Amino acid sequence: MTERKPPGVSFETWVETQIARAAERGDFEGLPGAGHPLPRRDRDETAYDWAVAKARREGVDTAAMLPPGLALRRERDELPGRVARLASEAEVRAVAEDYNARVEAFWRQPQESRWSPVPGLADAEALLSGWRRAHPPVLPSPTPEVVEVRTRRRFARLSARFRRRRGDQ
Repeated sequence: MTERKPPGVSFETWVETQIARAAERGDFEGLPGAGHPLPRRDRDETAYDWAVAKARREGVDTAAMLPPGLALRRERDELPGRVARLASEAEVRAVAEDYNARVEAFWRQPQESRWSPVPGLADAEALLSGWRRAHPPVLPSPTPEVVEVRTRRRFARLSARFRRRRGDQ
């Protein structure tokens, strides 16, 4: 559509004229799927199902399509798996505190609808206990026994021999 509809021309006539001009130029030649029927749509498929399927075909993350409240709930449900890969308790606490700060900021914002989903806070202690179960403390390996060498007696015996030889006794 490169030009505006001229005044006094009906919309249908103007559209038909645009299509005819495009066909004359050959804009419809060699299009993928040309000459094939349109794919049949399942009657039970809703607009939501279609949008999700289209997003997956296009490689779009469907989580990005969620409203903010649901996105935060989903993130809370995924927190245990996320913190299981962390290396320390401090990192687990930082992730839980970051999530809770974002939820509290969400609570302070006016919502689009009174039926908007309200996410809950993450239980940092539950996340930590789960992390601790997955990462048991590393017990120090037993140190090998140090064999004490008695150098004094040996040295005393050797020095006594040398004194005897020299005649110092």
